[in-house]
Amino acid sequence: MYKEILRSIDNIEIYPILSLIIFLLFFIGMFIWVVKTPKDHIRHMESLPFDENDSTSHQP
Repeated sequence: MYKEILRSIDNIEIYPILSLIIFLLFFIGMFIWVVKTPKDHIRHMESLPFDENDSTSHQP
């Protein structure tokens, strides 16, 4: 039943292609962002949870 409904929709074959393109563009963009992020920024971000000198800390 569902196959017949989907077959009756005009130009439905473009949606899986668009979904794949959006998926690939997102992950390619994330990969480029990760590669281009400066190493100093990554080191700073990874040390934030352990930074005891943080002024925003709510420790008594």
